[in-house]
Amino acid sequence: MSIFEYNGSAVVAMVGKNCFAIASDRRLGVQLQTIATDFQKIYRIHDKLFLGLSGLGTDAQTLYQRLVYQHKLYQLREERDMKPETFASLVSARLYEKRFGPYFCQPVIAGLSDEDKPFICTMDSIGAKELAKDFVVSGTASESLYGACEAMFKPDMEPEELFETISQALLSSVDRDCLSGWGGHVYVVTPTEVKERILKGRMD
Repeated sequence: MSIFEYNGSAVVAMVGKNCFAIASDRRLGVQLQTIATDFQKIYRIHDKLFLGLSGLGTDAQTLYQRLVYQHKLYQLREERDMKPETFASLVSARLYEKRFGPYFCQPVIAGLSDEDKPFICTMDSIGAKELAKDFVVSGTASESLYGACEAMFKPDMEPEELFETISQALLSSVDRDCLSGWGGHVYVVTPTEVKERILKGRMD
């Protein structure tokens, strides 16, 4: 068993028309034993920037706290919020500096740039970035997420359609992975608002 599969996770981000959505499952398990059904895997860095962390739950929380600390220092120094591209480089650098004893996390970063252009990216546990213009996935359910997103995604979706698409992709994917599931947590972010929704899924 890989250490990345110890707690189980599914995280996906998807791009729409001047908006993006990021979603995760809510299960925290120890292999096949479920420990919690409301575990947070998506974190708000600021109103237009979100971070999803799949992998080992303890490392995800530690990494998130380090990144919040770094972002607050940046805000104090620069007197502005960090752009998504800059934040992705920060996450990549923090992971790479620990490459000989890495955080067992695979981050998904989603944000809106200054021109309200959506940016999404994921990386491996040592910070190798993978940029995409449509969707990115990570976690134990990533294989089925790839299939569902490839089938359902279409460009320039409006926020409500984007919500439906990412929710259906997430729920159908976690049904095919026994280490993730137990509902979903979805954020849809537009230039003017952030909508957060909790999904009910199969509770087994």
